Order: sequence, then structure tokens, then C-alpha cells
Amino acid sequence: MSASTNGAPKRSIFITGGGSGIGRAIATHFGERGWFVGVTDIDEQGMEDTLGLIPGGFKYAHKLDVRDRAAWDVALESFSTAAGGRIDVVVNNAGIGTGGPLAELEVEEIDRCLDINLRGVLYGAQAAYPHLKKTAPGSAIVHMASAAGITGGTGMSVYSATKFGVRGIAESLDAEWAADGIKSCSICPSFIDTPLLEGTGNRNSNETVRSRVQEAGLEITPVEEVAKTVWDAVHGEDLHYLVGKTAKSLNFAKRWMPGRVRKRNRDSAALLGR
Repeated sequence: MSASTNGAPKRSIFITGGGSGIGRAIATHFGERGWFVGVTDIDEQGMEDTLGLIPGGFKYAHKLDVRDRAAWDVALESFSTAAGGRIDVVVNNAGIGTGGPLAELEVEEIDRCLDINLRGVLYGAQAAYPHLKKTAPGSAIVHMASAAGITGGTGMSVYSATKFGVRGIAESLDAEWAADGIKSCSICPSFIDTPLLEGTGNRNSNETVRSRVQEAGLEITPVEEVAKTVWDAVHGEDLHYLVGKTAKSLNFAKRWMPGRVRKRNRDSAALLGR
């Protein structure tokens, strides 16, 4: 369906990784508020399930592997056409987790995480630029980082590297695209209630991420909190947005008590025998 009513184009948002979890929550949050929503994923059934949760007919799905630079151009151009010739917001949300001691990771595991979490974000930003410039000022690119981008922890070297990188990309583009009127920011969630918590994050462990988080006494934040924060980011002016008590307390400690954070990380590694 065309993204216009009475001749006035609706604002539109393009979300990667929209077939589940955070991407799905963002899609439904914006869709419920009248935006034209485009979701991409490699999971076609997941995308269809997401679209089924969005009221009305202003929604669109397109299969996209974020590692494919040329496919980005096709996906964005197709969505722009469906959305009445405009894209107001792009959310670089697609990502995967990987964990375990760096010395034990396979090269393929490292490359896949880097390609999706980091290269895919850069490709997305590059491809989105002309579309966002067209709808500026007021357009925005939102990058999904993580509390793991605030400080590194044992068994998280590759994942943390990607999320530190995502925060750096957000900061660089905040400066680079300011003159064009395009906002750039990052979202840093802690442990969010999504299907990713049911995985182990480590091929050498049978223990789920959820169980480890709960055993550590940490909170699991509802996924809707991330979607609300993305809404606030699109309409706000901050550079980095923190979601969840763990992310906020970690950010505070890293700034004001870096020695304590370092000791805690080392103690944690020692308990795990690393």
C-alpha cells in the first residue's frame, strides 16, 4: 500500500532484523503510531509474523542479508517506492551474538559476527545516506549497540568489538552528517527479553544466556523498553541511549569507577577458569 493519506506522505521507518525480538518490537511500536513500517530479515516467516502484528496496511517486508552491499540498495529503493518516495528513519538492528574464549573460536564464527554486526552496519549507513539526506532535516539513522559496547567482558571479545564499533560509527556519523540534518545515534540495551536469551552464546556451553543472567541476579528488561527508546531517539537529540538498569549502572561505573569495573571483569574471568 502507498504510504500516503489525502496526498500527505506518512513518515516511514526501515528496520533490519525485523523478523523477531527488538526489530519486531520497534516495528509494532512505530506502526501503532501511524508510521509506514518496512522490515527486513533473512527469516521470511518471521517478517510475515511481524507484519501481522502491525495494524492497518502501511507495512512492507523485504528479504535482506545485511552482508550484501548491493542488496542494501535494492531493499532501500524498493521500500522507498512503497513508502511514497521517502525514508525518514533507518534502524541498523540486525545482529548476532557469539561468545567463548577468543583462543577457542573458529575463524568462521569470528568472521560471521564481524560481517553482520559491523560490516552490515557500515553498509547500511552508506546505502541509507542518500535516502535520509532527501528527507532531512529530521531524518535519522539509529544503530543498535549494546551494554557490551560500554565495557568488554570475559568471553565476549568479538561481540564487544562489534558493539564498541557500532558506538564509534554512530559518533562518527553524528559529526559527518550533522551539516546534512541527519541525526545519528546508538541504542545500548543490557539484557533484553528476546529469543536471543534462549541461546547459549557459546558453542561449548549448554547453559542458556537467560539462565546465566538470572543466576547473576541481573534484570531482564522487556523488549518494549528498547522500542520506546528508539522512538525517543528518533525524536530526541542525544547521541547514546541506555536501556536497562545494567547498562545504566555499567556506564556510570565505567566512567567514575573504571578500576572497579576492570577488577570485576578479571574476577569473573578467574571464576570461569580463564
